[in-house]
Amino acid sequence: MRTTTVTPPRPHGGLLRQRDFRLLWAGETMSRFGSNITGVAMPLVAVVTLDASTFWVSALAAAAWLPWLLVGLPAGAWVDRLPRRPLMLACNLGSMLLLASVPLAAWLDALTMTQLLVVALLTGLANVFFSIAYRVYLPSVVHREDLAEANAKLQGSESAAQLAGLGGGGMLAGLFGAVSGLLVDAATFLASTLCLLGIRSTEARPTAPAATRPLREDVRDGLHYTLRDPYLRVLTAYGTVTNLLLTGYQALLTVFLVRDLGVSASAVGWLLAGASVGGLLGAVVAGRLARRLGSARGMLLAKFATAPFGLLIPLAQPGWRVVLLALGGAILALGVVSANVIQGTFRQQYCPPHLLGRITASMSVANFGAIPIGSLLGGILGSALGVRPALWLLTGGLALSSALLLAGPLRTRRDLPTEPPLRSGIDQEGAGE
Repeated sequence: MRTTTVTPPRPHGGLLRQRDFRLLWAGETMSRFGSNITGVAMPLVAVVTLDASTFWVSALAAAAWLPWLLVGLPAGAWVDRLPRRPLMLACNLGSMLLLASVPLAAWLDALTMTQLLVVALLTGLANVFFSIAYRVYLPSVVHREDLAEANAKLQGSESAAQLAGLGGGGMLAGLFGAVSGLLVDAATFLASTLCLLGIRSTEARPTAPAATRPLREDVRDGLHYTLRDPYLRVLTAYGTVTNLLLTGYQALLTVFLVRDLGVSASAVGWLLAGASVGGLLGAVVAGRLARRLGSARGMLLAKFATAPFGLLIPLAQPGWRVVLLALGGAILALGVVSANVIQGTFRQQYCPPHLLGRITASMSVANFGAIPIGSLLGGILGSALGVRPALWLLTGGLALSSALLLAGPLRTRRDLPTEPPLRSGIDQEGAGE
């Protein structure tokens, strides 16, 4: 028999009055803040300290996401079998130790590109398990009626952390050197761990699989459900293509800013942070879009209205026109984050709870698995064509990608469904427990 999730009584005045959500929110925000410092610091270490080529900088970006392709699907099945909070704690502590090793090696004058790649790969592996477990764990902390508010707050603080982290990463690089940012990121993982330890909500005990049931059958169930469902199938295909293009151009931004536009290391973070302002705004407007237009129409508007603005990025030039890069990135981020808030709430409400980890993993493997491929694609195109022509090609593809959303039922609906569909087969697993 499955244990029922025990959440605190629903508070009056919103989620900010709920202690467990505040802890989860604070811990995730601090961790995201540190990760975005690393997002600036790691490629800067490669470019400035180790004088890495365009391809190797892109390979470094790819290494952090490669684990989604390698273990993403079985990770979803494991998350559905394991307690989520202990798993998240182990991921935090492992990432903390790995990141702290980079400034230590730099201080000993022993840092190499190989170490950077290994650290990026292993922290990416921890991120796979943490990201899946985190999304499955959230409904254990907040009530179903509060999921939309929780996702909006988490996405908003993620964008704020990105804004502060990217700017802070550039400032730290200018004042103390790029490797100092990785030490700050290690400290944020410790803070996130302490917040997780303070949560009192009791999560549901995962349903024990049959003793003879192989892990691959659990993986297959998540894949089949995702591929059969018309909403999940279209959203997964669209997310895969856009992540491929987004990360392709993002992998080139540090090289473009430093070598083509002549931007200093300290200013790189602030320009990338400027692009993150749109994400903060997107989290604020997502709920209003969904209420005013409907969740399906709001998501379509967020994507179609913002994607063409990515074409401002390759228009950037040295001098004042460098701001075009931040403006284009900001409008793109507005659309991405607002749609992610709507989509995240939809998935948590729509998917059967006992399959949520596997469905999340199936979608994430496709979406996040495209990231290392996109990063390498950006590096290959940048090396073969030049950085600016590669940016034109990638942002042009991004401007056209929203048309994929019209291939499914989204185009005919005002709102996304909010309950799991009633079907026979794997989605009814555990119905009698």
